[in-house]
Amino acid sequence: MSLLAFKDVVKKYDMNISVNHLSLSIEEGEIFGLLGPNGAGKSTSIHLLAGLLRPDSGTITLDGFDVVRQPRETKARLGLVPQELAIYESLTAYDNVAFFARLYGLRGRLLKERVTEALEFVGLSQRAKEHPSSYSGGMKRRLNIACAITHRPRVIIMDEPTVGIDPQSRNHILESVRTLNKLGSTIIYTSHYMEEVEAIGTRVGIIDQGRLIACGTKDELVAQSGQKEKLVIEANRIAEEAVAEIQHHPRVEAVHVLDNNRLELYMQEADTYMQDILFILGKHHMGLLSLMRDKPNLERLFLQLTGRKLRD
Repeated sequence: MSLLAFKDVVKKYDMNISVNHLSLSIEEGEIFGLLGPNGAGKSTSIHLLAGLLRPDSGTITLDGFDVVRQPRETKARLGLVPQELAIYESLTAYDNVAFFARLYGLRGRLLKERVTEALEFVGLSQRAKEHPSSYSGGMKRRLNIACAITHRPRVIIMDEPTVGIDPQSRNHILESVRTLNKLGSTIIYTSHYMEEVEAIGTRVGIIDQGRLIACGTKDELVAQSGQKEKLVIEANRIAEEAVAEIQHHPRVEAVHVLDNNRLELYMQEADTYMQDILFILGKHHMGLLSLMRDKPNLERLFLQLTGRKLRD
């Protein structure tokens, strides 16, 4: 049984369908990247899982418990790091974390231990007695995480946790995600920064118009999309014989001659067969001036599946 499962889930707002018969399973130990353009149903799906909304039909289960019928059991196993900061400026950092710890039933010595542990984990133990109003944006994001992990949840939802912060804080948060995962938490990570999901995700789901339109590891999704690596080669001259030989290479899909003595190649397994291309260039006395590689990635796949039109 999967740790988390959406089964044929539907959520409507008036006549608009935000989540459209969504079925999705997440296994224990994953860092699952959840992607989607604005208005795709991603946030609604998260709110349904967190029990903040009720589905119109379908079921959501967490660790075998139904999110709607057994909210106490599911919320005890879930930590939510929302995109909008859920901290109180009038409380110290310590008191913020302690407040949320009490909501999960922690008391006494255990509460103090877990609050101290959470603040140390996010690098705020030295400033625990300060109010968040004195914090930078990155520190507030890290405090937001501390508030969600004191009860050691089995599943942690991180909804855009690195929005608008400095590179050092972003790196700290990504390392924290990896560490929480190693300590036993399954992570659901949403972001508009594709490179973050590529860096930490074990599997990726892409939602659009309320439906799951792609799901798998990065390599699986890229393979399914048919993307090829693009090479742009600039040489001191273009030799027609070299172009013809490259076109007949079994791993080259297409070759285009561009202006300024440049070639554009689309090929499979460029890492393995790059030496072949360089050998052909040398054989025909094409002096290599520059080589640019554009590898298949999640951003290209995302735009391929969801389009390039702006979503507001």
